[in-house]
Amino acid sequence: MGLLSGVTDTDRRVIVLALARMVGAVGNSFLIVVLPLYIASDLVDVDALIGTDVGVGAVAVTVTEPLLIGVVLSLFGFLNSLSQPFTGRLSDRTGVRRPFVLVGILLLGTASGLYIFADAYWQLVALRAAQGLGAALTIPATVALVNEYAASDADRGGNFGVFNTFRLIGFGFGPVLAGVVVEAGPYDLSPVGLPVLDGFDAAFVAACAGAYLSFALVYLLVHDAAESSEAGEDLSIRIRGEDRLLDPVFALGLATVSMGMCIALYATLQNQVNVRLDQAPVWFGLQFAAVTIANVLLQVPVGQASDRFGRRPFLLAGFVLLVPTTLLQGIVTDPLLMTLVRLGQGVAVAFVFAPSLALAGDLSREGESGTTLSVLTMGFGFGVALGPLASGWLVGFGFVVPFAVGAAAAAVALVAVVTQVEETLNADDEPTATAAD
Repeated sequence: MGLLSGVTDTDRRVIVLALARMVGAVGNSFLIVVLPLYIASDLVDVDALIGTDVGVGAVAVTVTEPLLIGVVLSLFGFLNSLSQPFTGRLSDRTGVRRPFVLVGILLLGTASGLYIFADAYWQLVALRAAQGLGAALTIPATVALVNEYAASDADRGGNFGVFNTFRLIGFGFGPVLAGVVVEAGPYDLSPVGLPVLDGFDAAFVAACAGAYLSFALVYLLVHDAAESSEAGEDLSIRIRGEDRLLDPVFALGLATVSMGMCIALYATLQNQVNVRLDQAPVWFGLQFAAVTIANVLLQVPVGQASDRFGRRPFLLAGFVLLVPTTLLQGIVTDPLLMTLVRLGQGVAVAFVFAPSLALAGDLSREGESGTTLSVLTMGFGFGVALGPLASGWLVGFGFVVPFAVGAAAAAVALVAVVTQVEETLNADDEPTATAAD
């Protein structure tokens, strides 16, 4: 009921944007499951690449199938995150958000459909790069719209809580649906005059269709906020603070890199985790999903609470909890305990996500939401892309090492928040009713 109440009190434009983002997230998250299976199948020619050495001397790396999969998956995250400051700034400079969202969705969806015709590894790389650019166009403009739809600082956290909840539902259920779609193939569509689709092609078509549905929702129901047309002259990302070492938004961006990395460390260690905990693969799926489940349940109440009690208490609590819940993943040896620890990590992330976006929105100057909020979305995307690569390398030094490094990074993030980030919400602010249209 708390979630439904939160949605009821939210600007309907935010709900539409959140629904569009959820549909798009379902389609895009399909590829997290489908692409590794597709590369491992006989449908993509990678045999000539496997076993070759890349690099020179001591830094030479032998190409393996997992490495090829990791490159394709991480390429999206790195290109997406590193491009966001530029696309966010361009959105501010032009004074529009909606066209960036629409073009980005078209790139994501069209590339998903074109995977059907990709039978060479370089083609997968090119399409995934295009999707990374599409996400970079979409994400800063989308969160800027959510920020600008807030009637005041006192309902910004609730807006971001609702938006993040829908997005995470799409991202969380997408991989599950993808597995079902691939496993249930092939699909005989000859009765309706269409060719037979194998499971992979069906998943690519579904991802494409989800993106195009998202496009339709945004095109018909989402429009730019009035604020978007009034960008300031200085659209640079501020690094140094006026009276402290770091600008608070930049400090939060660095902290968000750590948070994203801590979440993603677990992703590449399925085999090691299952052996260490002597558990069936279904346990790993539950443990992996626990972070998303906690976020879905808590985003709205935490976002609304941050509107009432302030942003900083939740940020501090989140990073305090993130340190032990990350470290314990390298220590516990029981499947149930691991699930509970992952759930605790999800609580930590929920405490940080909406309040951090709301705080950055509080500090963004008129017409600069895209540039300001891109610092956080870039940081999270970069951390999520870095985590799997870091854990895949660090686990060679011992199972606990990736999680110890992640916990140390979370501790540094906590120090940065304590020393560089102050409260932005006035104590006497009261939540205000959002406009219905």
